[in-house]
Amino acid sequence: MKIALVTDAWSPQVNGVVRTLSTVTQHLRARGHQVDVIAPDQYRSFPCPSYPEIRLALVGSRRLGRRLGALQPDAVHIATEGPLGWAARRWCLRTKRPFTTAYHTQFPAYVARRTGLPASLFWPVIRRFHAPARNILVATETIRQELREQGLTHLRHWSRGVDIATFGPDHAPPDLFFKLERPIQLYVGRVAVEKNIEAFLSNTHPGSKVVVGDGPALEKLKARFPAAHFLGKRTGEALAACYAGADVFVFPSRTDTFGLVMIEALACGTPVAAYPVPGPLDVLTTESGVMDETLERAIAGALQRDREACLAHGRSYSWDASTDQFLGALAPIAQPARPARLAPATA
Repeated sequence: MKIALVTDAWSPQVNGVVRTLSTVTQHLRARGHQVDVIAPDQYRSFPCPSYPEIRLALVGSRRLGRRLGALQPDAVHIATEGPLGWAARRWCLRTKRPFTTAYHTQFPAYVARRTGLPASLFWPVIRRFHAPARNILVATETIRQELREQGLTHLRHWSRGVDIATFGPDHAPPDLFFKLERPIQLYVGRVAVEKNIEAFLSNTHPGSKVVVGDGPALEKLKARFPAAHFLGKRTGEALAACYAGADVFVFPSRTDTFGLVMIEALACGTPVAAYPVPGPLDVLTTESGVMDETLERAIAGALQRDREACLAHGRSYSWDASTDQFLGALAPIAQPARPARLAPATA
């Protein structure tokens, strides 16, 4: 199958959306599918206001449409609600081609957190973007219910996975961890206002706080919380070592649709403390983590969880299953029939 994947989130961005799309793309290609990724790095772009690491492509629907038309894909998946996503959506509607979308980010809550405006102002944009899609891919039942309440009902489940060859409990902790007061409380992810990292760094549970990741709020948080340890961006086995060496993984976000970092931590045997919000409500079990509106209670409870149970739960998430779900939700485009070849004339 020839799949056009249109996304405003792609490398060199580092976040759960990019990891999900890039990993599923690798699995699709390994199965013999052709995946043509259309991303911001292929066009002139400008930095997103207040989030310069994200580039917004300068491209119109006609230019993008010519490229999609030349590709002649069997299916079009529009991953994000950015400039590329809107341009691809317009082309699909104009040419009457079916397409699928995904709801990766709680966009209304995200923008509300950054602007101070109510989230209800931004829901009409989400409804308009996704309404014409043949299927909307969602990661959890909580998000599915939220979209149903907004009148979006053509929803398909698309979970996430863990690379268990990379994320496991046997990695030696970073040298720094041997010097820190226990318990070591770990956060991994974008260092940005919508991730609510201040709540993690402000919690009063004894121990050490470690932040892994980069983002626009990094310098501000370093200045405000000098006792915390900021390790910057880490990937692969270096990231797995941080997960495996921590005593508890703290997920303070209230705006994520899933939280891929939670299952990576669990796959390393590390229990999770979180708020009872979408993402943790769908991912965590009573054996693998604790959710509480008071983060200190969540951390104290998570520290009592059995690490073997956490490991088993984390490893239950499979990228092969995620790839199957993605393929099953695609909307095939009916290709025009090729004219029959005439048999050569005979004398």
